[in-house]
Amino acid sequence: MGRIAGVTAAETRERLLLAAADAFAERGYDGTRVADIAAAAGVSNGALYAHFGSKAELLVAALRTHGQRLLADMLAAHPDRSATEVLLATGRQLSRARKSRGYLIVEALVAARRDEDVARPMRDYVGEHADWIADLVRVGQDDRELDTDLSPRALAHFCLLLAMGSALVPPSLHEVDEDEWAALLARFAAALAPSDTTAPREPVD
Repeated sequence: MGRIAGVTAAETRERLLLAAADAFAERGYDGTRVADIAAAAGVSNGALYAHFGSKAELLVAALRTHGQRLLADMLAAHPDRSATEVLLATGRQLSRARKSRGYLIVEALVAARRDEDVARPMRDYVGEHADWIADLVRVGQDDRELDTDLSPRALAHFCLLLAMGSALVPPSLHEVDEDEWAALLARFAAALAPSDTTAPREPVD
């Protein structure tokens, strides 16, 4: 079982990422074998290693691809949102149950604690997300939505803690009313605004 006839390299990579996301989300990093992912994607182990150098690389690639799709879908739904509204909209999602692939971050974080091969690409992954949030904060500061005395890097770190923590404490363990959560986030966003501005309007999902 090698390359599938009529399937491009890009399509094979996509098959592998989808199979890996499902396998890691269902069985965890340690419980998933490379051979299982290759079989689910309909390719050989050799074909898998032609695209990804290791199981760790495949885990983080699957996580990155899933996260990029979620972000792209959210931004496409409301392209005119301000920076603060994007942060609020993202935050509102955190109180909701995720699909199984949404918990890939948990598997990756746990694996990164024990395996340096996972930790290395995860540092890059987390750094990319922190940089994206920090850049968004700077846009909000330039537009006078956010206090310029705030550290973009520190606020980005805080947002990462919220996002990753929400995967560790899903609604099945502790549920919060969505409206109450949204009200708390709006109050928090208002505290981050310059003192001479009004609170940002609550975004529409």
